[in-house]
Amino acid sequence: MDNGVPWGSQGDLPTDLVCWLAGLGVIVMANPPRRPEDNGVVERFQGVGQAWGEPWLCRSTGELQGRMDELDRWQRELYPAVAGMPRMQAYPGLRHSGRCYDPALEGEVWDLRAAWDLMALHLVPRDVSSQGKVSLYNRPYNVGLRWAGRRIWVGFDAEQGAWTFQDEGGHEIRRQVAPELSADRIQMLEVTNRRRGAHAAKPRAPTTPAEPTGS
Repeated sequence: MDNGVPWGSQGDLPTDLVCWLAGLGVIVMANPPRRPEDNGVVERFQGVGQAWGEPWLCRSTGELQGRMDELDRWQRELYPAVAGMPRMQAYPGLRHSGRCYDPALEGEVWDLRAAWDLMALHLVPRDVSSQGKVSLYNRPYNVGLRWAGRRIWVGFDAEQGAWTFQDEGGHEIRRQVAPELSADRIQMLEVTNRRRGAHAAKPRAPTTPAEPTGS
């Protein structure tokens, strides 16, 4: 994926959506920032979307979405791309992975430890404020006034579900439980502290069994 919302953000920790996907066993691989050539097929299609969809002529987001849906249909099902065949005919196995997303099964298949293991891969810097606090997912954590004005490093202990705060030498100075990384918070995409309704929507259940739409 690219590094834009909701897959990436200006922060240095996994986004709410990436944490939730990790719990389902889906790992998001990000393209290196400012290197579109490393994801050339997708980047090329952005240009095709601009040329074919003509978004500047659309009067609403709904009209633009309709144009993009039609563009996808032409590009996948009609345009002769492989030995005179459209992509859907040339690669029928890519029509669907065979697994559809069902919210009713999330309680059985979603794994908090998998999400925590992803978080444990990150060690991020934070500058301590004059009040002795640092911010994680827009929430203040107190590390002590003695660290004010200094840079520390924050990791995550997947065994205890806790943030670990370390000095420049890697010595732990404090740890605190991370309530924003509870199963409920992650599954509701409410890891980040922000206004309600600003988070990305989770996939909906497929409406027609014969045409699964999940990933």
